[in-house]
Amino acid sequence: MMGGGFGMGLWWIIGIIVLIAAIWPVSRGFNRNNNGDQTPEKSPVDILKGRYARGEIDKREFDERKQDLI
Repeated sequence: MMGGGFGMGLWWIIGIIVLIAAIWPVSRGFNRNNNGDQTPEKSPVDILKGRYARGEIDKREFDERKQDLI
């Protein structure tokens, strides 16, 4: 007899488990980086409010543009 049997199959299972344990955290890290970089999309009114807050437009222009958007 060669002496393989159950012991040989056990090493295959252990090898697959180790491979999965090594790949899984890496793939989760890539998924977190891809999702973490995305910022929620701002609405046009939010962008307009930001421009008004920074002083890029005055109150009159803010009100006019807001009415156009709504």
